Amino acid sequence: MSRTFRYTSPPPPQSATGRVAEVYRQLGEDFGIERAATFVVLASAPELLAPAWALMRESLIAGAGTRTDRELVAAGVSLANRCPFCVDAHTMLLHATGDHALAESLARGETPSEERHARVLDWGRATRTPGSPGLTPLPFPSSEVPAQLGTAFAFHFINRVVSALLTENLLPGNAQRLRPVRSLGGRSLARTVRRDHVPGASLALLDDPGPGPAWAAGTPVGPAYAALLEAASTGAGLLDDVDIALVEEAVAAWDGSHPPLAWDELPDRERRPGARLAVLAAVAPYRITDEDVAAWLKPPFTDHCLVHLIAYGAFAAIDRIESALPLPALMERP
Repeated sequence: MSRTFRYTSPPPPQSATGRVAEVYRQLGEDFGIERAATFVVLASAPELLAPAWALMRESLIAGAGTRTDRELVAAGVSLANRCPFCVDAHTMLLHATGDHALAESLARGETPSEERHARVLDWGRATRTPGSPGLTPLPFPSSEVPAQLGTAFAFHFINRVVSALLTENLLPGNAQRLRPVRSLGGRSLARTVRRDHVPGASLALLDDPGPGPAWAAGTPVGPAYAALLEAASTGAGLLDDVDIALVEEAVAAWDGSHPPLAWDELPDRERRPGARLAVLAAVAPYRITDEDVAAWLKPPFTDHCLVHLIAYGAFAAIDRIESALPLPALMERP
């Protein structure tokens, strides 16, 4: 575990009980990987774990449309966010769908040969930029908007958590970079990935979050999104009013670009370490350093607090993207 996790030591999955144990059970049954590091890292803050899983399950796994399209959206998001761990994971999952040539073109950094696949991948990439013109026209039926947006937002969150708190090693020694390993790993998940999954199974893990945003159109994606928003927002309680204002100002000004190395607007590490971590989590989590974490993670703060602070920053970026969506165009029904 120590080779996978940075800055936190999550509770061992085998010690899990209650809601956390049920998340791991559903992960094994519906995702095929019971102890996926992307979720184990959230176990230090169980109140984040269940809604993060629910949003991914109800969109990527049980949402409308083809799993291939949803994997391409997730891959596009992960490419835009510069999260190699997640790009590798979705490459392997495309092998699981049976789209082997598509998976390998992604692994080589190529544009998919099928135009429609290329458009779906680009749409996923475009979701990083608030108000991007690349979000319309849709490359899939409008009836799939809840699943595709839910997938995009799930991975805007997961990418940021992974980049901040995990290493890049999806498998030991980055073995997933080898084609036979990618293919074999995907094939081992094929039965789970290709099975039909009943929508809504994860909602019992949530505490009555409400129906969610309009774009979710009454699907189970809505309550899952609302629950994750509520849980992530509590991380603001770790900051004072000045910190919160700094985070809100930085994220409101963010245009989806990756910040320059000389980034004058980034809060100072010594004077405002909490605000700095939250802003980095929102905009460039891959730039969080040991020094950034050490400057803030001191008593009384714990692993639980760090996960919440990263989640707060991550969802601040998602809220910025979501608030700029061209909803009338996205929700138009043919």
